[in-house]
Amino acid sequence: MTAQVISDPPQPGWLTGQMLLAMPALRDPRFSQSVIYICAHNQDGAMGLVLNRMLRKPKFEDLMLQLSVEPNPPQRVLAMGQGGPVEDHRGFVLHSADWVGEGSLNVDGARVLTASMEVLQAVASGGGPEKARLLLGYAGWGSGQLEEEIQQNSWLTAEADDEILFDADCQTKWQRALAKLKIDPGMLSGDAGRA
Repeated sequence: MTAQVISDPPQPGWLTGQMLLAMPALRDPRFSQSVIYICAHNQDGAMGLVLNRMLRKPKFEDLMLQLSVEPNPPQRVLAMGQGGPVEDHRGFVLHSADWVGEGSLNVDGARVLTASMEVLQAVASGGGPEKARLLLGYAGWGSGQLEEEIQQNSWLTAEADDEILFDADCQTKWQRALAKLKIDPGMLSGDAGRA
């Protein structure tokens, strides 16, 4: 896996299916040391899910009860996280492509995004996708905004990795994602360079 360097604005869709890794200089508390999976990127902007912010409440079982999803208690439980600051009441299930429902978005052939009750029902019944995470909210960027943030040295990009995307160890996700790029976080500079 290698970090991508941008010199010219990327083509629409370039970051779809990639991970963003926050640089140490990114001090916004909503994104500091975050790992974000980009679900869509085009000329209108980008949408992604923060992968390393766990939610303590609500619990999956409580949410299923609130949404009247049967059976309750569910036969299977998903790890839940805070997907980002935009529409933080809205749920998204990021999952493997072995299950697809109506309205599911095939992100990159291996991973799918579903925002319907159908996937929650399938999981509660003990089925659904093999790998899945439920995330509330998302991160969004307007047209050209993400490209500008990358040029300002706020983010590194990396190939998506199922272990990073789906495992429940959120405390070390950022460090492990950087390690896959063979980068020591202590050696990263917050200064943007120009050649």
